[in-house]
Amino acid sequence: MTSAPSRSVDLIGAPTDVGASARGASMGPEALRVAGLKERLQAHAIDVHDLGNLSGPSNPWLPPVDGYRHLAEVAHWNRQVHEAVYASLARGHLPIMLGGDHCLGIGSVSAVARHCRAQGLKLRVLWLDAHADFNTSAITPSGNIHGMPVACLCGHGPAELVNIGDVVPAISPKVIRQVGIRSVDAGEKRFVHQQDLEVFDMRYIDEMGMRHAMELALATLDDKTHLHVSFDVDFLDPDIAPGVATTVPGGPTYREAQLCMEMIADTGRLASLDVVELNPAFDLRNKTAELAVDLIESLFGKSTLMRK
Repeated sequence: MTSAPSRSVDLIGAPTDVGASARGASMGPEALRVAGLKERLQAHAIDVHDLGNLSGPSNPWLPPVDGYRHLAEVAHWNRQVHEAVYASLARGHLPIMLGGDHCLGIGSVSAVARHCRAQGLKLRVLWLDAHADFNTSAITPSGNIHGMPVACLCGHGPAELVNIGDVVPAISPKVIRQVGIRSVDAGEKRFVHQQDLEVFDMRYIDEMGMRHAMELALATLDDKTHLHVSFDVDFLDPDIAPGVATTVPGGPTYREAQLCMEMIADTGRLASLDVVELNPAFDLRNKTAELAVDLIESLFGKSTLMRK
């Protein structure tokens, strides 16, 4: 039997918004630090190492070329993230990648997949997001690569991105469970259906409840499964989390989000985490960063449960 995931955590900042539709997500890592992420995790007897920020090219803020904005810069940042996350996992630690925009999920998830192949582990990826992030250059309305990471990870994208991690595709669509989805472009919707992604969108959550959605999303995890959570802060309803550039009304409430995180914690399998798309330029007195830290704390065992 494999041991439970590590209680040693590495914080890895990736301060860039090169994949995004608006500037500002580059300030996300510092906002999470200001909100006390390290100290809150240490209060749960977790050994936290803040590795500081990765470095990479600045945002040139140019129009798309051949359907992609800032492809070279996005590839550079994702290679940096890939190596840092993989090194953290090789040390036996739990990496928390602090974004930055969601294009960085290409680097982090491909590193986790590489680690799982090396260790003979199964992989489950929970993609908590308002968006499916399954666009390609042929169907994207914007060229922003933060709308493409899941497609790239599944092998649909430019060589510079799909080849990060050396195995193409990095993951199968079968390992992904998307939760909270409520904004999908028309061409992207057809592609999601074609690839048979498992999506628990907000209508499903409205009809069946967050508990049932999460039970299905977490089904069949065992001690040979590495659970990766990619938490886009726009997953949350903008009434409680205004600090994102791509707000979509009708997201999970505070209690639904807490239940989601607590059920993940209950599995005992969380082994890597992304926190992305926090944009302090759109926030109110760091409210969204503080909420994100509160929810991350729940992922690591803070619970409202009074049960024994």
